[in-house]
Amino acid sequence: MKASISISTGALQPADVVAVARHDAQVELGADALAAIDSSRAVIDALVNDTVPHYGVSTGFGALATKQIPIELRAQLQRSLIRSHAASSGAEVPREVVRALMLNRLSTLATGRTGVRPIVATTYAAVLNAGITPVIGEYGSLGCSGDLAPLSHAALTLMGEGPVRDAAGTAMEASEALAAAGIAPVVLAEKEGLALVNGTDGMLGMLLMASADLHALLSIADISAAMSIEGLLGTDAVFAADLHALRPHPGQRDSATNMRTVLAGSPLIEEQKAGAHKFTRVQDAYSLRCAPQVHGAVRATLAHAESVAAIELTSAIDNPVVTLDGRVESNGNFHGAPIGYVLDFLAIAVADLASISERRTDRFLDKARNHGLNAFLADDPGVDSGHMIAQYTAAGIVSELKRLAVPASVDSIPSSAMQEDHVSMGWHAGLKLRKSIDGLARVLAIELLTSARALDMRDGGLGSSKSSPVITAVREAIRTKVEGPGTDRFLAPEIEALFQLVVSGTLLTAANSQAEVPLA
Repeated sequence: MKASISISTGALQPADVVAVARHDAQVELGADALAAIDSSRAVIDALVNDTVPHYGVSTGFGALATKQIPIELRAQLQRSLIRSHAASSGAEVPREVVRALMLNRLSTLATGRTGVRPIVATTYAAVLNAGITPVIGEYGSLGCSGDLAPLSHAALTLMGEGPVRDAAGTAMEASEALAAAGIAPVVLAEKEGLALVNGTDGMLGMLLMASADLHALLSIADISAAMSIEGLLGTDAVFAADLHALRPHPGQRDSATNMRTVLAGSPLIEEQKAGAHKFTRVQDAYSLRCAPQVHGAVRATLAHAESVAAIELTSAIDNPVVTLDGRVESNGNFHGAPIGYVLDFLAIAVADLASISERRTDRFLDKARNHGLNAFLADDPGVDSGHMIAQYTAAGIVSELKRLAVPASVDSIPSSAMQEDHVSMGWHAGLKLRKSIDGLARVLAIELLTSARALDMRDGGLGSSKSSPVITAVREAIRTKVEGPGTDRFLAPEIEALFQLVVSGTLLTAANSQAEVPLA
């Protein structure tokens, strides 16, 4: 993890955003960024006293852009903009989302295309480094003209106004937090208020963090599917490399490779090949056999989303913008459609990934389909219910994920007296994707909990494990937190324990400790 990240005129990487948002990595502005900022500010300064109207410098905003602002009121214009636009409502947005938003805005300031003074950018960096986080409600952004309300709350903090949380999470006024950190509030000058709020920074931050989370969960999904195949006495023949070369989607290939790696050396799989288990089926159900195809399609969707995020990270999102040749031009680059679409696309993929996982869990519980295991994996079916209701929980989550897969970006609602008559709703697409990612991790946790119990019932426990080396390592990690099969116990804490093992990376680390090659 980077201890410090230098922000130049366009070199921010996805891992940088995660490091700052989640792990409080420090930031510093590079010399090239400060020089570019200073240069573009000179362009704005030359327009300050101009009688010709310039949007954001000497006019009102949005539908009020036709209003010419007197010279003596142009600094007040910027302060008024921030105060009026800091209008969010609802539940407090998580700290990591706010920090990602702030870092992305700082990155755009560092391009030198916004016209702010260097003091604005350096103060923004100081606030981030001090761990001061504006309190922002979840409602307020339509994903067009930037994430206006959320970014305005961040700008309000620079002015020493509004509620914030300090690095310890204590709620206080921004003036108090800035004073404690030795940071002087900024008095905004012409164009600066607008430059602080016109960006796709919040939705981009949520996309970057969701992408990082989904990468890890895709590997977990491959592990989980492989464990279910082993526990259900399935076959690994369908994961052969030459079969997947016939349909050479990269994501499908990677998932099939992972599943071969996880199942390599499994005595249960070898027994099945040798005919030790007398079953009439000649091929496994889709949820087992087609796992690489479904998981691989999610990987492809993620790759596309990351390509969009990579472009956005190098972009200068503002309106108006100071061009490289010194013009100040209005534009529509703040529209969140590119990000909103892929956020929604990922929500669809996440819902389907959870759906196929839940189907595998359900197969373990049905005595007609689990190949010799107790009904519901209960110790004494009838007296005990086993994992019956764990499947209900997974099913309930999957149903919710299907609802969350309904795209936000197909909606639009006019604002600003029809000046802003088509918006992206990308911010809301990001919020629902975060909820979807959480749900996916819980569904996978339930599958892992169930498959581990089934394997213990199949081979008598870890002392006589017939699992592959990789799956044995995963089962051992699970058993450090959850006991093996027995009479019914309070199940909610066990589901939560598996969820924590999933999101902490513990299970992936355990798998990779025994894998011939690290899982992709």
